[in-house]
Amino acid sequence: MPQHGAHDRPPHSPAGPALSRTVRKAVVPAAGLGTRFLPATKATPKEMLPVVDKPAIQYAVEEAAAAGLDDILVVTGRHKRAIEDHFDHAHELEQALAAKGDTVRLDAVRDPARLADIHHIRQGDPLGLGHAVLCARRHVGDQPFVVLLGDDLIDPRETLLSRMLDVRDRYAGSVVALMRVDPAQIHLYGCAAVSPTGEDDVVRVTGLVEKPSRETAPSAYAVIGRHVLDPAVFGTLERTPPGRGGEIQLTDALQELAANGTVHGVVFVGLRYDTGDRADYLRTVVRLACDRPGPECVAWLKEFVAGPEGDSARREEGRRAA
Repeated sequence: MPQHGAHDRPPHSPAGPALSRTVRKAVVPAAGLGTRFLPATKATPKEMLPVVDKPAIQYAVEEAAAAGLDDILVVTGRHKRAIEDHFDHAHELEQALAAKGDTVRLDAVRDPARLADIHHIRQGDPLGLGHAVLCARRHVGDQPFVVLLGDDLIDPRETLLSRMLDVRDRYAGSVVALMRVDPAQIHLYGCAAVSPTGEDDVVRVTGLVEKPSRETAPSAYAVIGRHVLDPAVFGTLERTPPGRGGEIQLTDALQELAANGTVHGVVFVGLRYDTGDRADYLRTVVRLACDRPGPECVAWLKEFVAGPEGDSARREEGRRAA
C-alpha cells in the first residue's frame, strides 16, 4: 500500500494551517462500481474520471488537506489500482518533466502524493457505504474522523469542512452536512429531521431516513457527502443490519446516534457539484472550467449557446480564412 510521509509535503501544502485540530484523519470511500458511467468505467475507476484537469477524487483529498487533515485513508475495491497509482510518485514521469524544465507540470504530477499521508485499503465485498466506513475502523481507532464522498464536490473556495470541524469541537458527537433541496428530489438523498440550536447554520439532527418519498420525508434537508463522525459509529455500524438495497447504510447507523442526541448538522448554502450523475458531471466540468483563468471556455460557450447563428458565423469565418 503506498504511504507518503509528511517529509514529502512541500511548505505550501494546504495540510499546514490547522495542525491543532482534534480531528486529523479522513476516510474517502471509493469502492463503488460506477455503473451509471458505463462503459467509461469498465476499466477506469469512476473516481478517476477527470473534472477539467484533475480526477474527481483529488478534489476531495485536497479539501481534506486544506482543512488540516493530514492522514487520509482511501477505501477502494477491485480494479481500483489507478487510484493508488495516482497518489503515489511517478518517478520516470517526474524525471522526464524535470529534465525538460517543465516545473508547472512537474508540480502538478507531484502534488497528489504530497497532500497528506495517504493510505489505501480494499473493501472486499461491496456491502454499502456503512460497511466501507467500518473497514476503516482499525486505521481510525478511537479517534473522531471525517468521511468525504467523492461524488459530492464542494467548490474549493468554500469552507464547509472547516466549519463542520469547528462544530464538532464545540458540540462533540457527530456532524453531518445538510442542504435544502427541492422536495421533489428528496428521494435521492438521506433526509434529516432537525431542531434549532440558536445558530443559523447549525441544527440538531433528531432523525434520519434513507431516500424517503416526498410524502414521508421529515424535511427538505438532504444529507450530502461530508460527515465528521464520532468513533462510536463503529459499534453502531456493527449492529446495523442491511437496509435499503441490501447494503449496510451509514444513514441507519447515524439514525441510532441521532436518537441519542449526539448528531448535529451544518446547513450548507454554498457551491456543491454532483459528479455521480452523468448530466451533473458534465455541468460540473463546464462550471469549473469556466472558473479557470482565461476567456476560452466562456467565449466558446457563448458561441455554442447561440445555436445555428453561431454555427453559421463560424462556417463563414472558416470560408474566409480558406
